[in-house]
Amino acid sequence: MREASAAARRSKITPEREREFYTVALDLLRASGYETLSMEGVAARARCGKSTLYRQWGTKARFVAAALRSERCPRFAGIDTGSLAGDLRAAARAAGAESCDDTRLLHALGHTTLQDDELQRALCEALVEPELVELDAMVARAVARGEIPAGHPAADFVAAQLFGVTRVRPQLEGRFADPEYLVRLVDAVILPAFGLGTAVPAAAHPLAEKPDTGAERSP
Repeated sequence: MREASAAARRSKITPEREREFYTVALDLLRASGYETLSMEGVAARARCGKSTLYRQWGTKARFVAAALRSERCPRFAGIDTGSLAGDLRAAARAAGAESCDDTRLLHALGHTTLQDDELQRALCEALVEPELVELDAMVARAVARGEIPAGHPAADFVAAQLFGVTRVRPQLEGRFADPEYLVRLVDAVILPAFGLGTAVPAAAHPLAEKPDTGAERSP
């Protein structure tokens, strides 16, 4: 009976209003970090009572975890150009297009996720696992086409390179990893690791405006 009563109270929040709460929370999180984020601050920005948030989610950690899961949107879904080079370049462009928001979120939660398993899982479900599935599929298709041998050791490091460079570039250069930068990473580092050509000279580098085709191959 107690659980039914709690569920009834939670059902009063519409999906649209819930989405608004999540958007406010993630915006504040990116701007100020997890430690500074407060339920009171979210309530003030969303124009609701903080009791509404506590009644629905109980704690800040659960609320933020739910907000992160609501962000689950695979950036690489639907990419299938017909070549590993084309797929990875398209993935790089997609990652670069979202790198500002994603990197701010990762940095805002970085230390906290090491201490809170639920937040760590939520972050992985929102920003990491969907992309890992798609990257693995790209490699699997490349193996099936005969572009690379099965079990190629470079396959284990594709995600680490894309995600790692995206996160660290702001510290190294004071800039986010934009699409052009990540495409250059693919051509200069990832594709050569697979034995698919060498780095493209900067003057001749293919930029994001030109779509990949199924016939594209690494230089």
